[in-house]
Amino acid sequence: MLAFVLRRMLGMVPTLIAISFISFFIIQLPPGDYLTTMVANLSQTGEDVDEAVVESYRVRYGLDKPFIVQYWKWITGIVLHLDFGQSFSHNKPVKELIGERLALTFIISFISLIFTWIIAVPIGIYSATHQYTVFDYAFTFLGFIGMATPAFLFALVLMNFSYMYFGTSVGGLFSEQFIGAPWSWGKVGDLLAHLWVPVFVLSIAGTAGLIRTVRANLLDQLEMPYVVTARAKGLAEWRLLIKYPVRIAVNPIVSTLGWMLPMLISGSVIVAMVLSLPTTGPLLITALMEQDMYLAGSFVFILSTLTVIGTLISDILLAWVDPRIRFERQQA
Repeated sequence: MLAFVLRRMLGMVPTLIAISFISFFIIQLPPGDYLTTMVANLSQTGEDVDEAVVESYRVRYGLDKPFIVQYWKWITGIVLHLDFGQSFSHNKPVKELIGERLALTFIISFISLIFTWIIAVPIGIYSATHQYTVFDYAFTFLGFIGMATPAFLFALVLMNFSYMYFGTSVGGLFSEQFIGAPWSWGKVGDLLAHLWVPVFVLSIAGTAGLIRTVRANLLDQLEMPYVVTARAKGLAEWRLLIKYPVRIAVNPIVSTLGWMLPMLISGSVIVAMVLSLPTTGPLLITALMEQDMYLAGSFVFILSTLTVIGTLISDILLAWVDPRIRFERQQA
């Protein structure tokens, strides 16, 4: 196992180098740059823009340099100093901008993920072991509704319901008096009071999909000969389920960790915009629209890096959870 992990970590180095280059290249693919977008926006408002001022900003931001020079400055800053550059639109370091919203994004996404697993896995197991019962049909019906309805639509319905019947808004993560205030126990309590709304909205679709996945995989495993043999030998049903088929049925949860890890950082962009959440998702959308290349490129690079790391963790956990994978690797 140690040799496997070391090989994969060495292989990650060229992968991350390629990802950094592609991320920076993709951000610069649209025509123009940040200053072009800024001039166009000012022109729409009727303001005259002095070309000399624009050119001075171009030199100041290093936009007059060739692509490879800009990339080398950006990537060496990340590797040597963990410096992701300066955001043009916010006039602040990218690391500081992302750091301001990272904690809240991680808290919301992580709690939503744990809530999804806690609800979906037991329900999926119950539906598989009680196939074609009333509860199985009910969970299946609710699961289809949850999968078919976009999360942002749930957010809009919840906001409208709250405003119509209670006269309050469920948007945001803090009450008005705590926005911009320093952290205190009162602000933490206010955050917890508002946190259930985005967690509920973000968990609905994921819970519904995971219930169907666990149920389908477990039903497939319950028909396997090893399960029939274990039952014939008198193994207790709960012990049989937990020790063998459930471990294999949860493989999709483990194998998709590579996708879930970047989601903890990016969050759900549309839901965050609907609920006015101060997370990293809306910041990424704004950076892409304004062609803020250092901010947008750093976001893409960070999310891609987390995907690579998450895939490695998924492979390790998958080998630990599923004995068949360990056996096949030993045979190879």
